[in-house]
Order: sequence, then C-alpha cells, then structure tokens
Amino acid sequence: MKFRILLILLVAFNVSAERQTVYLSSLEWPPYSGARLIENGFSVAVARAAFDIMGYELEVDFNPWSRTVASVAKKDLYIGYFPGYFFETDSFVFSEPIGTGPLGFVEAIAKPIVWQSLQDLTDYRLGVVQGYKNTIELDELIEKGEVDWEAEIDDRHNIYKVAKGRLDLAVIDANVFEYLVATDARAGVLKSRVKMNERLLSDVELFVAFKNTEQGRRWRGVFNEGLKQVDIDAIAQRLNHQ
Repeated sequence: MKFRILLILLVAFNVSAERQTVYLSSLEWPPYSGARLIENGFSVAVARAAFDIMGYELEVDFNPWSRTVASVAKKDLYIGYFPGYFFETDSFVFSEPIGTGPLGFVEAIAKPIVWQSLQDLTDYRLGVVQGYKNTIELDELIEKGEVDWEAEIDDRHNIYKVAKGRLDLAVIDANVFEYLVATDARAGVLKSRVKMNERLLSDVELFVAFKNTEQGRRWRGVFNEGLKQVDIDAIAQRLNHQ
C-alpha cells in the first residue's frame, strides 16, 4: 500500500515537473504589465491563469515597446506578445479579449479641451507613443498628416510634456495615467498640472497577439480554451486589494 502511494506521488511529481513553459514578450505598461508589479500586472495575471488551467507555465520577458514586438519576430522562443490592441495584420492572430482599457487624452488642468470628434483636435499638438496603436480613426488622421503630432518613447514622457505645456494632449490609457502619476517622484506637481480629458477615445479591448504560424495559431487555441475558464473580474478585484 505504501509503495502504491509512493508510486502515485512520484508520477504526479513527474507530470508536474514536465509542465511545458511558454514564453511571451511584454512591456512595462503598469498596471497591466510590468516586472515589478504584483503578479506582474493585471494582463499578465490573466494570461498566466489561462495557461495554467491548460497545464502550461507562462514566462514573460519585459522590454521597451519598440523591442517587444520586434523580439517576437526575431526570436523563436516567443510565441507572441501582449497586452496589445487589435489591428489588421498578416503577422499576428489575436486571442479573445483579456480585458479592456479606457483610452483617452491627458491634458493640462489649466487648458482643458472640449471636443466632439477628432476633427476638432486638428489645431492642437498631440502626443503619442512610438509604435503604439491608437484608435483606427486617430491613426488614419496621423498617417494622412491631418493632425499635428509627435511621438515619444513612453507614456511618462508624454505626461511630462503636457505638464510643461509642450503638448496640448497626449494619448494614454486612463489606468496607466493614474498609476504613472501616483508613483512618480513629482506626483504632487503632476497632480496639480495634468488630468485626463473628460471625453474618452474608446474603451479598448486588450489581447494577446500570437505569431500567425501553425504553431502560433495552435497556441492561440490553447490559450482561448483556458481563458474561457478564467474569472477576469475576480483577478482584477484581487489585485486591486493588494
């Protein structure tokens, strides 16, 4: 009897030890993803839970955004990147949504801007993050040169530029804005100078982008199956209380 129990335990241990590890590339985009965040952030916690349900370990490497997507194309190690917005591409296939993010503009408290359509913003200077996808309509206006814009390396630099009056508006997720301002060394100054514009661009869905290969499409299927069993709201509540 003791031998049988020991054998069962050894088999269980070996199965656990043989859990395959999958690798995704990500970026420092708090509170959604980040090496120093609790559970590496909300999006990572959701993705890790989905893979765990399906019997896989998830390892995430964090890079600057410009390298996050490029690293997936260059390295076979990564099966995809996240979190990201959907866009038309032949290079990636997207998972089911892993959450949403309120996308809007940071503006100067002293110079609030009222707008109804993006055409109302053509007289203002807008900031975006280099390589980020925004909304389809805004990206089309940028591509056509119909808005005055400039790109920065990350959201934090755009917040600083708005605070200093060098930009009128900058595209940013409201949750990212709140986190970056609250954790900045100059939080008091920033809170007195910048805020989110009252009108959102969109509540944008977030996805895992898998390589558009046979293997990548297979991993998307595995991930989506696990995601069906993940309580995303429960993860959000858990992280909000930590």
